[in-house]
Amino acid sequence: MLYILCTVPMYTLPSERVRFGAFEFDLSTGELRSIEEPDPNSKVLLREQVFQVLRMLVEREGKILTREEIKGRLWPNDTILDFDQRTNATIKALRRALGDSADSPRYIETLARRGYRLMLPVQHLESKPEAALERDRERREQSTAEISENTARVPDNVLENVQRQMNPHWRRAAVVLASVVIFAGAGYMSWWHFRPAPLLRKVRLAVLPFENLTGDPNKEYLADGLTEETISQLGRLNPEQLGVIARTSVMGYKHKDERLDRIGRDLSVQYVLEDSLRESRNQIRLTAQLIQVKDQTQLWSQDYDYPAKDILNVEDDVAKAVAREIRMRLASQQQTALDQSHPVNPEAFDAYLQGHYHFERDTDKDMEMAAKYYERATQLDSSYALAWVGLSRVRDRQVNAGLIPAEESHRLAREAVEQALALNPNLAEAHAQMGRVKQQVDFDWAGADASFRRAFALEPGNPDVVALAGFSAAMLGRFDEALPLDRRAVDLDPLNAHSWEQLGETEFFVGRLDEASADFKKAFELNPTVVAAHMFLSQIYVMQGRPHDALPEIELIRYPPLRAYLYALAYYALGRKMESDAALSELVAKYHAGGAYQIAEVYAFSNQRDEAFGWLDRAYAQRDSGLIETKVDPLLKSLHNDPRFAAFLKKLNLPT
Repeated sequence: MLYILCTVPMYTLPSERVRFGAFEFDLSTGELRSIEEPDPNSKVLLREQVFQVLRMLVEREGKILTREEIKGRLWPNDTILDFDQRTNATIKALRRALGDSADSPRYIETLARRGYRLMLPVQHLESKPEAALERDRERREQSTAEISENTARVPDNVLENVQRQMNPHWRRAAVVLASVVIFAGAGYMSWWHFRPAPLLRKVRLAVLPFENLTGDPNKEYLADGLTEETISQLGRLNPEQLGVIARTSVMGYKHKDERLDRIGRDLSVQYVLEDSLRESRNQIRLTAQLIQVKDQTQLWSQDYDYPAKDILNVEDDVAKAVAREIRMRLASQQQTALDQSHPVNPEAFDAYLQGHYHFERDTDKDMEMAAKYYERATQLDSSYALAWVGLSRVRDRQVNAGLIPAEESHRLAREAVEQALALNPNLAEAHAQMGRVKQQVDFDWAGADASFRRAFALEPGNPDVVALAGFSAAMLGRFDEALPLDRRAVDLDPLNAHSWEQLGETEFFVGRLDEASADFKKAFELNPTVVAAHMFLSQIYVMQGRPHDALPEIELIRYPPLRAYLYALAYYALGRKMESDAALSELVAKYHAGGAYQIAEVYAFSNQRDEAFGWLDRAYAQRDSGLIETKVDPLLKSLHNDPRFAAFLKKLNLPT
């Protein structure tokens, strides 16, 4: 990109280095350093437009910098189509570099319809003797050379290969694919400039939540849905070379102006992809940029405009861009799955995104809305396999919440996922959902495990699939397989409390109680409402001979059946038999219909084996989902040497 910088006069400053607030700024090189950072060498190299705006603000030392002056310095009239949008994006990037906020500014004040002002006094420092301007010139020349070198034409065979790899289903939304283009194209200024050699280390990327700048809050579903679809598309490229952070971890940054270096540390990523969505009449515009975290350098920025209903016409351009820049190869199984995908009706895609939006909100009313939108998506496009998966999942969620009868829900869930697999036998999400049905409804643990393995083989970069495969392996006693999978799920979704909780659960079952305790604490540090973390932590204290420490954990649980169950265990371990019996009696009297497995655990822990086996049989008759833990549950340890235990495992189709 060519920047013409001569239309606004430059101010003469006493020195090339200044300090304002918590930052030092080198006006000759564009380097910004926080004096509060522990590393004195930690610097951010501002991209050109951001650097020039900050320089102008410093030059004015508290006076107003008008938007017209910004335009004159950065974008002459004949070089930009959307000045307001670019200016807003540049100011936002500058605020992010400073850790500032438009709502509660500390550094940059916005004066409506006029411009901006630096709010803090500027202190001029002694300039360094190095030839800074010469270094800056060399830096820009190097960037220009990299752009020229890396935009060369790629061999036709590479182009054709990636064109085959592009998934027609996911290509349907031009916004999603535009983001893939942006990410792929950015390679010329980052880690891929040593191509055509393969990546030497795994690259980690976070797709930050799409900003809904349409002015219509009802479009949030579209912004959120496109965030997830972009993550899914990028995660499919090559998970061994590219790690894409999952939705749960990035959605916490929605509507926040978090500094990119903080995001980089939180998520352990080298790059972030930022996107915004605008709509005007029947036109949609996506503005996206790829940023390198370590120096906040913008590697790529692009606007994409298209008719709101015309989302099928960018396939060739996207395939060419990906072929030119990424050069990633997919496994033959993945490529087969992509080749077998089908076109999607645009209205069905929109209904699917709305269904997914409500599904993630996870309230009773939202589950009802999600079911309606998923049903509409399948009615608009009966070949839309992923919509059938969504419909199956929402039926499962509804029965677990007691919203619809279990028998009807299980039938509908099975029919929907079977339809998805018939339409696309290589859809990872469909195999994962079939695994859930086999596990929760059929008690077919081996069949469920096979479905989860198949899903993982298709999408090893999908954190939900990874977590399901890990859980299944743990419940079947394959801990050497389960632990790496659980750690991989955490790596892909590091701010998801449930990922940490599952890792802790596996460590609990394998007997690594100290590690499990640390991971459960991490889980409720991220989300205090994760009940399972408190439950397992109280059990750990009981098993470690610290039942007195379990009581405060139990107090934090507001679910009465779970409290009664845990009190029965803790009081027994404390030798307070009367209180333990009272808690067990409450559990039996009030919650026997849904708590048979927990009642069996209490009897087993207190060495009442006959009663324990009796309640295990009741749990089997009730199709209690807790039975999946039977093989590995340490609370049932007293039953292991009883011949009835091996017989019960056989009855459950669990390996002995």
